[in-house]
This record gives sequence, C-alpha cells and structure tokens, in this order.
Amino acid sequence: MSPILVRPVREQLEHDRVVRLLQARYKRRFTVGINAGADQSVPAGAAPDAQFPDLVLSTAGSGKKLEGVVEVETGESVNQLEAMAQWARLGKLPVEFILYVPSGAAGVARRLCSDHGIGVTEIWTYHTVGDQVRFAQVHRAPLAEKLSAARAAAAEARRAVAREAAASKPAATKTRAAGKQAAARPAARAGAKRPAAKPAVKRASKKR
Repeated sequence: MSPILVRPVREQLEHDRVVRLLQARYKRRFTVGINAGADQSVPAGAAPDAQFPDLVLSTAGSGKKLEGVVEVETGESVNQLEAMAQWARLGKLPVEFILYVPSGAAGVARRLCSDHGIGVTEIWTYHTVGDQVRFAQVHRAPLAEKLSAARAAAAEARRAVAREAAASKPAATKTRAAGKQAAARPAARAGAKRPAAKPAVKRASKKR
C-alpha cells in the first residue's frame, strides 16, 4: 500500500482480495511475492531505492530475477498524487509495470500515465460480478518501447545539462577576464613613473 494513502476499510478489503487473486493468476508464470496491506516484506530493487509494490514478479526457480511489478489501485487511489509518488517510481524500473484500476477509472489512469510520462506497460481494469472479479486489459505497450523511451529521455536530459554548461562558459570566461583587467589596472597605475619635478630657479636680486 502507498505510504501516502489510508484506504477506507471496505476498499482495503476489496484491494487485498484483488491482490490475492492476481497472486494466484501470475503464479502460473512467475514466482510471486506480495506486500499486502502495510506489509513490506518483498522489495523490488535494492536498498536504498527498494520499492514495495503490491506484487513482485520474479523468474521461476532459484534465479529470482525481477521480471515485473504490479500495482492495484482502488477508486480513492487513482489520482495525481498517487501517480507521481508511486507509479512514476515503479515506471522507472527496467521491467514490466502492470497497473490494475477499477473499471470506471481506466480513462483517468491512462491520462495520468500519459501526462507524466510514466512507463506503464499494461493497464487492466477490474470489476465485481457477484462473487467473481473480472479483468480486462485496456492498454499494452511492449517493454522494449518503454526502455527505448527511458533511454531517449535520459539522453535528452544529458543534452540539456550539456547545453546549460556550454551556455554558462562564455559568461564565466567574461567574468574572469573582467576580473583580471580590474586587477591589472591598479598594478599599472602603481608601476607608472611620475614625471620628475623641475629644479627651482633662483631669481637674482636686483641691485638698486
């Protein structure tokens, strides 16, 4: 669960039910760890940047390579604050980021991910029919596309830093040159020779 969100009891029960259903669903392909409620026992990534999504998908067997992260939201948690605080961080991981939202929140979730450049690879909706929870996929982007976009964004950030550094160099050069000139002027004045004083001429007194 997000550290910035406290869900109503009914929503938290619904959330945890969906997480358990997804755990069983993804077990067919992955080793699945969950962080239910306030539990943070299965990290994604290493400290100090470890994150604790609802489900952590790793390769089956002893390798335990991180393959994906899954986040389940309820009606209360599909908002900009949650997107920036948690989705954006999960989207930066170089693995699948799969987001589940209530069926009525699909449009908002897609817009938030698009507006903030969040690297989500799948968005699913869920809704309850009687005792069953049904899922539907509403967005799919290949992982390669996500990684390519991340590399392009990082390259553009590096170019922006380089442009800023290049723009600041002429100003810094001018400042240093002006400082040198200012320091040279007093020295030049101090070293300049003053003209020699003319000898005094004695006037001959007139005899009366």
